[in-house]
Amino acid sequence: MRPPPTSPAAEDLFRHQLSNLLDARHELVRLAELINWPRFDLAYGALYAERGRPGLSTRLMVGLHLLKHVKGLSDEQVCAQWLENPYFQAFCGETYFQHSLPLDRSSMTRWRGRIGPDRLEAVLADHRRLNLFISNAGIGSQNQGPHRQTSADGHELRFAVNYLAGFLLAYRLLPLLKASAPSRIVNVASLGQHPIDFDDVMITKGYSGGRAYAQSKLSQIMFTIDLAQELAGSGVTVNALHPATYMNTTMVREGGITPISTVEQGGEAILHLAVGDDMAGKTGLFFNGLQPSKANAQAYDGAARQRLRTLSLELAGLPAA
Repeated sequence: MRPPPTSPAAEDLFRHQLSNLLDARHELVRLAELINWPRFDLAYGALYAERGRPGLSTRLMVGLHLLKHVKGLSDEQVCAQWLENPYFQAFCGETYFQHSLPLDRSSMTRWRGRIGPDRLEAVLADHRRLNLFISNAGIGSQNQGPHRQTSADGHELRFAVNYLAGFLLAYRLLPLLKASAPSRIVNVASLGQHPIDFDDVMITKGYSGGRAYAQSKLSQIMFTIDLAQELAGSGVTVNALHPATYMNTTMVREGGITPISTVEQGGEAILHLAVGDDMAGKTGLFFNGLQPSKANAQAYDGAARQRLRTLSLELAGLPAA
Protein backbone atom coordinates (compact mmCIF):
# COMPACT_ATOMS: atom_id res chain seq x y z
CA MET A 1 0.00 0.00 0.00
CA ARG A 2 1.40 3.40 -0.98
CA PRO A 3 1.71 6.12 1.67
CA PRO A 4 -0.55 9.12 1.12
CA PRO A 5 1.02 11.85 -0.99
CA THR A 6 2.78 14.59 0.90
CA SER A 7 1.30 18.03 0.41
CA PRO A 8 3.58 20.88 -0.75
CA ALA A 9 3.00 22.63 2.58
CA ALA A 10 4.18 19.55 4.48
CA GLU A 11 7.24 19.22 2.24
CA ASP A 12 8.12 22.85 2.93
CA LEU A 13 8.45 22.04 6.64
CA PHE A 14 11.56 20.00 5.81
CA ARG A 15 13.18 22.56 3.53
CA HIS A 16 15.22 25.62 4.39
CA GLN A 17 13.46 28.90 3.76
CA LEU A 18 15.87 31.06 1.78
CA SER A 19 14.95 34.25 3.67
CA ASN A 20 16.53 32.67 6.77
CA LEU A 21 19.79 31.99 4.91
CA LEU A 22 20.35 35.31 3.15
CA ASP A 23 21.95 38.60 4.05
CA ALA A 24 19.65 41.34 2.74
CA ARG A 25 22.73 43.47 2.01
CA HIS A 26 24.17 40.95 -0.45
CA GLU A 27 24.66 42.32 -3.98
CA LEU A 28 22.42 39.70 -5.62
CA VAL A 29 19.59 40.36 -3.18
CA ARG A 30 19.77 44.07 -3.88
CA LEU A 31 20.13 43.58 -7.64
CA ALA A 32 17.05 41.32 -7.69
CA GLU A 33 15.03 44.08 -6.01
CA LEU A 34 15.92 46.50 -8.83
CA ILE A 35 14.70 44.23 -11.64
CA ASN A 36 11.14 44.45 -12.94
CA TRP A 37 10.56 40.69 -13.18
CA PRO A 38 6.88 40.87 -14.28
CA ARG A 39 7.98 42.73 -17.42
CA PHE A 40 10.23 39.79 -18.35
CA ASP A 41 7.30 37.43 -17.79
CA LEU A 42 5.13 39.43 -20.19
CA ALA A 43 7.89 39.57 -22.80
CA TYR A 44 9.30 36.05 -22.57
CA GLY A 45 6.71 33.88 -20.79
CA ALA A 46 5.49 32.25 -24.01
CA LEU A 47 9.06 31.33 -24.97
CA TYR A 48 9.45 29.09 -21.93
CA ALA A 49 6.28 27.06 -22.48
CA GLU A 50 6.62 23.47 -23.62
CA ARG A 51 3.98 21.79 -25.76
CA GLY A 52 1.77 19.64 -23.53
CA ARG A 53 3.72 20.50 -20.37
CA PRO A 54 3.68 23.38 -17.87
CA GLY A 55 6.08 26.15 -18.81
CA LEU A 56 9.18 26.87 -16.80
CA SER A 57 9.38 29.92 -14.59
CA THR A 58 10.40 32.93 -16.67
CA ARG A 59 12.23 34.36 -13.67
CA LEU A 60 14.24 31.15 -13.35
CA MET A 61 15.34 31.21 -16.98
CA VAL A 62 15.99 34.96 -17.17
CA GLY A 63 17.73 34.84 -13.79
CA LEU A 64 20.05 32.05 -14.92
CA HIS A 65 20.99 33.98 -18.06
CA LEU A 66 21.69 37.13 -16.06
CA LEU A 67 23.82 35.21 -13.53
CA LYS A 68 25.68 33.49 -16.36
CA HIS A 69 26.81 36.82 -17.81
CA VAL A 70 27.36 38.71 -14.55
CA LYS A 71 29.51 35.87 -13.21
CA GLY A 72 31.18 34.88 -16.49
CA LEU A 73 29.96 31.28 -16.34
CA SER A 74 29.08 28.66 -18.91
CA ASP A 75 25.57 27.16 -19.01
CA GLU A 76 26.81 24.09 -17.13
CA GLN A 77 28.60 26.17 -14.50
CA VAL A 78 25.70 28.49 -13.72
CA CYS A 79 23.37 25.49 -13.35
CA ALA A 80 25.84 23.73 -11.03
CA GLN A 81 26.27 26.84 -8.87
CA TRP A 82 22.50 27.34 -8.71
CA LEU A 83 22.26 23.98 -6.95
CA GLU A 84 24.79 25.06 -4.29
CA ASN A 85 24.24 28.79 -3.83
CA PRO A 86 21.14 30.08 -1.99
CA TYR A 87 21.72 33.58 -3.39
CA PHE A 88 21.52 32.20 -6.94
CA GLN A 89 18.25 30.43 -6.11
CA ALA A 90 16.71 33.48 -4.44
CA PHE A 91 17.76 35.65 -7.40
CA CYS A 92 15.86 33.23 -9.66
CA GLY A 93 12.71 33.49 -7.53
CA GLU A 94 12.86 30.45 -5.27
CA THR A 95 11.41 30.67 -1.75
CA TYR A 96 12.87 27.42 -0.41
CA PHE A 97 16.31 25.91 -1.04
CA GLN A 98 16.10 23.40 -3.87
CA HIS A 99 18.19 20.26 -4.27
CA SER A 100 17.38 19.62 -7.92
CA LEU A 101 17.26 21.84 -10.96
CA PRO A 102 13.78 22.01 -12.56
CA LEU A 103 15.12 21.96 -16.11
CA ASP A 104 17.36 20.11 -18.52
CA ARG A 105 20.67 22.03 -18.60
CA SER A 106 20.58 22.07 -22.38
CA SER A 107 17.39 24.13 -22.08
CA MET A 108 19.34 27.37 -21.71
CA THR A 109 20.90 27.06 -25.16
CA ARG A 110 17.68 25.80 -26.73
CA TRP A 111 15.48 28.59 -25.39
CA ARG A 112 18.07 31.30 -25.98
CA GLY A 113 17.80 30.44 -29.68
CA ARG A 114 14.05 31.08 -29.67
CA ILE A 115 14.33 34.81 -29.00
CA GLY A 116 16.00 36.14 -32.16
CA PRO A 117 16.95 39.73 -33.02
CA ASP A 118 13.46 40.83 -34.06
CA ARG A 119 12.01 39.72 -30.75
CA LEU A 120 14.78 41.53 -28.86
CA GLU A 121 14.02 44.75 -30.73
CA ALA A 122 10.35 44.41 -29.88
CA VAL A 123 11.11 43.79 -26.21
CA LEU A 124 13.40 46.81 -26.07
CA ALA A 125 10.73 49.00 -27.63
CA ASP A 126 8.20 47.75 -25.09
CA HIS A 127 10.32 48.51 -22.03
CA ARG A 128 10.14 51.93 -20.44
CA ARG A 129 12.96 51.52 -17.91
CA LEU A 130 16.57 50.38 -17.99
CA ASN A 131 18.68 51.27 -14.96
CA LEU A 132 21.74 49.12 -15.55
CA PHE A 133 23.81 47.99 -18.54
CA ILE A 134 26.83 45.75 -17.89
CA SER A 135 29.01 45.22 -20.97
CA ASN A 136 30.90 41.98 -20.38
CA ALA A 137 31.03 40.18 -23.74
CA GLY A 138 34.53 39.22 -24.77
CA ILE A 139 37.06 36.78 -26.16
CA GLY A 140 40.57 36.36 -24.80
CA SER A 141 43.99 36.55 -26.40
CA GLN A 142 44.05 32.86 -27.36
CA ASN A 143 40.37 31.92 -27.75
CA GLN A 144 39.67 30.41 -31.20
CA GLY A 145 43.42 30.44 -31.82
CA PRO A 146 46.17 33.09 -31.59
CA HIS A 147 46.09 34.02 -35.28
CA ARG A 148 44.49 37.21 -36.58
CA GLN A 149 40.77 36.84 -37.24
CA THR A 150 38.08 39.19 -38.50
CA SER A 151 34.41 39.70 -37.78
CA ALA A 152 31.67 39.35 -40.38
CA ASP A 153 32.11 43.09 -41.00
CA GLY A 154 35.82 42.66 -41.67
CA HIS A 155 37.06 44.23 -38.41
CA GLU A 156 39.79 42.67 -36.25
CA LEU A 157 37.81 40.19 -34.15
CA ARG A 158 38.85 41.17 -30.62
CA PHE A 159 38.34 44.86 -31.34
CA ALA A 160 34.91 44.05 -32.78
CA VAL A 161 33.69 41.73 -30.01
CA ASN A 162 35.34 43.16 -26.91
CA TYR A 163 34.90 46.83 -27.72
CA LEU A 164 32.89 47.79 -30.81
CA ALA A 165 29.86 45.60 -30.03
CA GLY A 166 29.52 47.14 -26.54
CA PHE A 167 30.04 50.61 -27.98
CA LEU A 168 27.18 50.13 -30.43
CA LEU A 169 24.86 48.53 -27.87
CA ALA A 170 25.51 51.30 -25.34
CA TYR A 171 24.44 53.93 -27.86
CA ARG A 172 21.42 51.81 -28.80
CA LEU A 173 20.39 51.77 -25.13
CA LEU A 174 21.22 55.39 -24.25
CA PRO A 175 17.73 56.86 -24.80
CA LEU A 176 16.21 54.30 -22.43
CA LEU A 177 19.02 54.67 -19.87
CA LYS A 178 18.62 58.45 -19.87
CA ALA A 179 14.86 58.19 -19.51
CA SER A 180 15.33 55.81 -16.56
CA ALA A 181 17.96 57.87 -14.72
CA PRO A 182 19.58 57.37 -12.30
CA SER A 183 21.17 54.62 -14.38
CA ARG A 184 24.58 53.00 -14.62
CA ILE A 185 26.79 51.61 -17.37
CA VAL A 186 29.57 49.24 -16.33
CA ASN A 187 32.24 48.23 -18.85
CA VAL A 188 34.19 45.12 -17.86
CA ALA A 189 37.74 45.78 -19.08
CA SER A 190 41.15 44.57 -17.91
CA LEU A 191 44.50 45.62 -16.48
CA GLY A 192 45.94 44.25 -19.72
CA GLN A 193 46.00 47.39 -21.90
CA HIS A 194 47.95 48.35 -25.03
CA PRO A 195 47.96 51.81 -26.67
CA ILE A 196 46.11 52.09 -29.97
CA ASP A 197 48.18 52.63 -33.11
CA PHE A 198 45.76 54.79 -35.09
CA ASP A 199 47.72 54.10 -38.27
CA ASP A 200 46.90 50.39 -37.89
CA VAL A 201 43.95 50.00 -35.53
CA MET A 202 43.06 46.58 -36.96
CA ILE A 203 46.64 45.37 -36.42
CA THR A 204 47.31 44.12 -39.93
CA LYS A 205 51.05 44.16 -39.17
CA GLY A 206 52.84 42.54 -36.25
CA TYR A 207 49.67 40.90 -34.97
CA SER A 208 49.45 39.07 -31.66
CA GLY A 209 46.35 37.95 -29.79
CA GLY A 210 47.68 39.48 -26.59
CA ARG A 211 48.13 42.89 -28.16
CA ALA A 212 44.72 42.73 -29.83
CA TYR A 213 43.02 41.81 -26.55
CA ALA A 214 44.85 44.53 -24.60
CA GLN A 215 44.06 47.16 -27.23
CA SER A 216 40.37 46.26 -27.17
CA LYS A 217 40.30 46.60 -23.38
CA LEU A 218 41.98 50.01 -23.41
CA SER A 219 39.43 51.04 -26.04
CA GLN A 220 36.67 50.15 -23.57
CA ILE A 221 38.24 52.35 -20.91
CA MET A 222 38.75 55.26 -23.31
CA PHE A 223 35.10 54.95 -24.33
CA THR A 224 34.09 54.89 -20.65
CA ILE A 225 35.82 58.20 -19.92
CA ASP A 226 34.57 59.78 -23.14
CA LEU A 227 30.95 58.69 -22.63
CA ALA A 228 31.01 59.76 -18.98
CA GLN A 229 31.92 63.28 -20.09
CA GLU A 230 29.21 63.26 -22.76
CA LEU A 231 26.58 62.17 -20.22
CA ALA A 232 27.61 64.55 -17.42
CA GLY A 233 24.50 65.82 -15.67
CA SER A 234 22.20 63.29 -17.34
CA GLY A 235 21.93 60.98 -14.32
CA VAL A 236 23.69 58.17 -16.22
CA THR A 237 27.10 57.18 -14.85
CA VAL A 238 29.73 55.19 -16.76
CA ASN A 239 32.60 53.30 -15.13
CA ALA A 240 35.00 50.51 -16.08
CA LEU A 241 36.94 47.91 -14.15
CA HIS A 242 39.34 45.03 -14.12
CA PRO A 243 37.22 42.60 -12.05
CA ALA A 244 39.95 40.14 -11.02
CA THR A 245 43.07 38.54 -12.47
CA TYR A 246 42.69 35.26 -14.39
CA MET A 247 39.36 34.21 -12.95
CA ASN A 248 38.27 30.60 -13.30
CA THR A 249 36.26 31.25 -16.48
CA THR A 250 35.95 29.43 -19.78
CA MET A 251 37.86 32.23 -21.53
CA VAL A 252 40.84 31.91 -19.19
CA ARG A 253 40.94 28.12 -19.29
CA GLU A 254 40.63 28.00 -23.09
CA GLY A 255 43.57 30.39 -23.24
CA GLY A 256 45.72 27.78 -21.49
CA ILE A 257 46.07 29.92 -18.36
CA THR A 258 45.87 28.58 -14.81
CA PRO A 259 43.20 30.55 -12.92
CA ILE A 260 44.37 32.43 -9.83
CA SER A 261 41.14 34.25 -8.87
CA THR A 262 37.58 33.10 -8.34
CA VAL A 263 34.55 34.12 -10.33
CA GLU A 264 32.99 35.26 -7.05
CA GLN A 265 35.80 37.80 -6.55
CA GLY A 266 35.24 39.23 -10.01
CA GLY A 267 31.47 39.18 -9.61
CA GLU A 268 31.70 41.11 -6.36
CA ALA A 269 33.75 43.83 -8.05
CA ILE A 270 31.31 44.11 -10.97
CA LEU A 271 28.29 44.26 -8.68
CA HIS A 272 30.01 46.95 -6.59
CA LEU A 273 30.00 49.27 -9.61
CA ALA A 274 26.51 48.11 -10.58
CA VAL A 275 24.63 48.56 -7.31
CA GLY A 276 27.07 49.87 -4.67
CA ASP A 277 25.67 52.83 -2.72
CA ASP A 278 29.13 54.42 -2.62
CA MET A 279 29.18 54.55 -6.45
CA ALA A 280 26.14 56.81 -6.74
CA GLY A 281 27.04 59.80 -8.90
CA LYS A 282 30.62 58.64 -9.56
CA THR A 283 31.51 58.44 -13.23
CA GLY A 284 34.40 58.16 -15.68
CA LEU A 285 36.47 56.01 -13.32
CA PHE A 286 38.55 52.85 -13.69
CA PHE A 287 38.74 50.27 -10.90
CA ASN A 288 41.07 47.38 -10.18
CA GLY A 289 38.71 45.06 -8.35
CA LEU A 290 37.14 47.11 -5.59
CA GLN A 291 39.77 49.85 -5.62
CA PRO A 292 40.04 52.96 -7.83
CA SER A 293 42.99 52.69 -10.20
CA LYS A 294 44.69 54.34 -13.17
CA ALA A 295 44.49 53.05 -16.71
CA ASN A 296 47.10 53.34 -19.47
CA ALA A 297 48.08 56.97 -20.10
CA GLN A 298 46.37 56.98 -23.52
CA ALA A 299 43.00 56.71 -21.76
CA TYR A 300 43.48 60.25 -20.44
CA ASP A 301 44.55 61.72 -23.79
CA GLY A 302 41.54 63.69 -25.02
CA ALA A 303 42.78 63.83 -28.62
CA ALA A 304 43.24 60.04 -28.71
CA ARG A 305 39.77 59.49 -27.29
CA GLN A 306 38.29 61.77 -29.93
CA ARG A 307 40.05 59.83 -32.70
CA LEU A 308 38.71 56.56 -31.29
CA ARG A 309 35.21 58.02 -30.97
CA THR A 310 35.19 59.25 -34.58
CA LEU A 311 36.43 55.89 -35.87
CA SER A 312 33.98 53.92 -33.72
CA LEU A 313 30.96 55.93 -34.84
CA GLU A 314 31.97 55.34 -38.44
CA LEU A 315 32.55 51.60 -38.00
CA ALA A 316 29.28 51.18 -36.06
CA GLY A 317 27.31 53.08 -38.70
CA LEU A 318 26.22 55.76 -36.23
CA PRO A 319 25.90 59.47 -37.04
CA ALA A 320 28.90 61.63 -36.16
CA ALA A 321 28.52 63.61 -32.95
